[in-house]
Amino acid sequence: MTRRNFLTLAGGLTGGLAGSLADQLFAAGNAPLKITKVEPMVIRTPKDDHPPDYFLEMTEVGRETGGMGLWNRLDHASPTRFRGATQATLVKITTDQGLVGWGESHAPAAPRVHQTVISDLFAPILLGQDARNVETLWEKLYSSQRTRGYATGFFTESIAGIDLALWDLLAKYLDAPLYRVLGGKYRDRIPAYTGVGGGTTEQLQDNCRALLDRGFSAVKMSLSKGSGTSNVDRVIAASEAIGDRGQLLIDSLGAYKIHEARMVGAEIDKLPNIGWWEDALLPEDVGGFAELSAALKTPVCAGEEISNRFQFRDLFEARAVDIINPDVCRAGGVSECRRIAILADVYGVLWSPHVSTGTALYLAASTHLAAHTPNAVIIEGGQLLERAFGNVLLKEPLPWKVGEAQVPERPGIGVEFDEAQLAKVRVS
Repeated sequence: MTRRNFLTLAGGLTGGLAGSLADQLFAAGNAPLKITKVEPMVIRTPKDDHPPDYFLEMTEVGRETGGMGLWNRLDHASPTRFRGATQATLVKITTDQGLVGWGESHAPAAPRVHQTVISDLFAPILLGQDARNVETLWEKLYSSQRTRGYATGFFTESIAGIDLALWDLLAKYLDAPLYRVLGGKYRDRIPAYTGVGGGTTEQLQDNCRALLDRGFSAVKMSLSKGSGTSNVDRVIAASEAIGDRGQLLIDSLGAYKIHEARMVGAEIDKLPNIGWWEDALLPEDVGGFAELSAALKTPVCAGEEISNRFQFRDLFEARAVDIINPDVCRAGGVSECRRIAILADVYGVLWSPHVSTGTALYLAASTHLAAHTPNAVIIEGGQLLERAFGNVLLKEPLPWKVGEAQVPERPGIGVEFDEAQLAKVRVS
């Protein structure tokens, strides 16, 4: 029952009930929204009986990047992969008034870690608290281990799952969509991009054209380590296939050192339709990003790997980025990503929500925040709702159109999971 339904029921009863009972009904509608249960759950597709460690694919210790001469060095940039599985940690928070809020932690690699952090560390803090105190509770969670050095990674990803669930609860309590509770929206839809690849250059070009034909105005491809600048040939080919029909975004996952990135970036600068070059360097190299940003005409993007406003402040102070792509389910949820977006706007930096993997909830929360902030330009996840964690898990599908994310208008974040469908992918 939403707050509006509750108050309508209470109002309809006032004529036939003793004043004291009517007063109690109204009072309950304004009473603290006490948290009674915090339930983290791991979901995975495909769901099978393999143990959790089965899904991790790690590069071997001592692996090198390949290439000739100085281009061959230890590989520090290849992340853990997951044998084709998609995983997440959902958070379900229940209150004494019967309202339920849903959140999600970015957890593709080890989702049981987030589950344990939430159940063992954060749930005892939350139980009995008023769920309406969203940012107050955020600060309490963050400060619980702040002086012990916890400020990123599993810690803020776990906070993010709780934060989304609390915002979902508050907006449902007010019977309003999330963007309205945040203060409104600038637009009803956000342009969305999707990834593109191909085993050969010809396949890559064909795939670019096919996505443009479907309605995308931007696609993102990988530019990996290689011998010299030879891998840029694939970027050039994709750029030519796209032409003036859209933009090409490039992601390197921290593949390069600054001297390499300057060389590769000089080639990218020659292309007319590059939207950004993302994560050319490892995330710790703030000085390198500043140097690269100053050297290139191509916009420099970074931010998916970092998790709080203090880290982003350092990027902004160094004039290290033109665009950031924080992840709402990694960087502390709506509360912290909103602060990051506002801080970016102070420095004239654009932002784009990172939504590489996850559920429809992930995309919906990111869309609310993007619509609410003036410096959002585009959102990742253009095909997410078609996938196994997308609309198939929901009681009511989210509206969507190829090439754009539409802002949900239902109360809360706008996502209600069908628990029968959720049971098909829930593993713990």
